[in-house]
Amino acid sequence: MLNKVFVEFLYEAAHIQRWNDHIRPNGFTELDKQAHKMMILYVLAKYEEQDHQAKLNWRVLIEGGIFEFLHRIVLTDIKPPVFHELMRVHGKKLNSWVYEELRQRIPDLDPVFMAKMQRHFDEPQENYLEKKLLRAAHYLATQWEFGIIYHFNQGIYGVEETKAAIESEIEDHYDLAGVQKLSLKGKTSKFVDLVGQLRFQKRWAQSPRVPETSVMGHVLIVAALAYFCAVKMQASDERIVNDFLCGLFHDLPEVLTRDIISPIKRSIQGLDDLIKDIEKRQVAEKLLPLLPHSWHEDILYFTEDEFSNRAVVDGEKITCRPEELGLKYNENGKGYRAVDGTVLKCCDHLAAFVEAYLSIEYGISSKHLRNGMEDLREQYKNKVVCGLDFGKLYEEFPRL
Repeated sequence: MLNKVFVEFLYEAAHIQRWNDHIRPNGFTELDKQAHKMMILYVLAKYEEQDHQAKLNWRVLIEGGIFEFLHRIVLTDIKPPVFHELMRVHGKKLNSWVYEELRQRIPDLDPVFMAKMQRHFDEPQENYLEKKLLRAAHYLATQWEFGIIYHFNQGIYGVEETKAAIESEIEDHYDLAGVQKLSLKGKTSKFVDLVGQLRFQKRWAQSPRVPETSVMGHVLIVAALAYFCAVKMQASDERIVNDFLCGLFHDLPEVLTRDIISPIKRSIQGLDDLIKDIEKRQVAEKLLPLLPHSWHEDILYFTEDEFSNRAVVDGEKITCRPEELGLKYNENGKGYRAVDGTVLKCCDHLAAFVEAYLSIEYGISSKHLRNGMEDLREQYKNKVVCGLDFGKLYEEFPRL
């Protein structure tokens, strides 16, 4: 599934505008909503483990998020009341159509992945708690969006009905510890607000581009690519989860510093290190206090040295060569917390390349996009990392 057709399919979510029958600001694409949903899911799952001692399958949580992301891309922007009515009355038929559409649009769709996706939707009682957490994250991300557009749309017909419907759905999930915490509008709610600002930070800010993508949308693309890379490498479940979460949170410090482009970082010797130091200080002062102390190690592990190959051995974080992760630290239940940093960097670069490629293909170009795209194409020429042929993948994108 790691091919041009599939990667371009993921980016279709950047074109799907949410709330497009309401007055709204930028930052309301399906790609951004799904990314915010996955960050909220992390919060809900951590609270469920912490407060209710739940035994969660994190791989099921992550795969469920990816399945629902692909499902929504196919169905585009159906209004929620219509969507829920369709699913209630014709859910199985609608899901079958989605599966077939995916098979046609992504010819190399992995049959094992597809079988898992079908089971996710066709067996609603299986992994019930994980699916309930996904639903709650979905409605909380929707509520966050609606809280912004509500002020623009007061007095418009139907807006109060929409508000009541969202609140009703969230009330149905009030038995979840994280939903209770967020409803208090305390520090964890402020964390969700803060990361939500990544929706409004545009990538390639110095260049016009189509589709516009935010830092928020970018991290979900990187996380999804990291997931498929990890599966291809036959990584353990824990390693797959860590790679996805590191991809999801790797740009989290940018909510405090904004996206500083690579040419600026490289322009002065030592500047990149200085920026890293500033990010660490800002994260410690402004972001970590919004989360329970027991989560701080997690967040730092995912955001500091995000592209290093690392594992935890005897309680100490170590860095290692990419191939060592598969050979030494690829076993569940050992607490290795392995992360394929080199592969994550490749996914980050691939996302940047495709962002530039798609815009130029649509006819919106600039020297920044052209130079960035060609630099990455040259950098990954004939490059294979951990058995993943990134050079071949880049070759699938013709020169424009």
